[in-house]
Amino acid sequence: MNFQTDARRPVLALGLAALAAATVLAAGAGVSKQAADQFQRKLQAIHAHAMAATGRPLRTAFTEQEVNAYLALDAAGDLPHGILDPRISLLGPGRLSGRAIVDLDAVRRGQPASGMLNPMGFLSGKLPVMVIGVLHTQDGRARFELQSAEVGGVTVPTVVIQELLAYYARTPGTPNGVSLNSSFPLPDRIQQIDVQRGQAIVIQ
Repeated sequence: MNFQTDARRPVLALGLAALAAATVLAAGAGVSKQAADQFQRKLQAIHAHAMAATGRPLRTAFTEQEVNAYLALDAAGDLPHGILDPRISLLGPGRLSGRAIVDLDAVRRGQPASGMLNPMGFLSGKLPVMVIGVLHTQDGRARFELQSAEVGGVTVPTVVIQELLAYYARTPGTPNGVSLNSSFPLPDRIQQIDVQRGQAIVIQ
């Protein structure tokens, strides 16, 4: 994957906290090495286009199958520690759902001590986290609008997802992670991501 780590991790974290906010269907369903390789080739083309800086617009479509295959077969080294089996469904228009197994004990250990009323204090172990929301992108920036979230099949408040995001989106440039409601820059001169049913179109 050619995105720089600092630029990539908030996107992944949102998808996985969502783009596991980031990431696609069951790992065993419809996964093929051919689809994973196609994802990589498209990603490399996006990066090359950004480096060329020709000013010529480029639209690149990624299918659910391609993203699924990449996550299942090639993405292990790019995912934050404690995120397992990420999946995403592209629902469109703009909407997506994401699921991942998250190590909640690691998250709690990595956060400052907080009061007993913090919902994270009642969660432990490795549990499935499911989120549904809308990805808004425009002029090179993105924001994820959370609509609903579950941990272990139980509906949880937004603050729980914010705790997960704050932990997994930490980088040297964002030591406190990112806010769920904040926008963030898209890498490689990407201007917009158009989420449709079954595919996402990256516009440079």
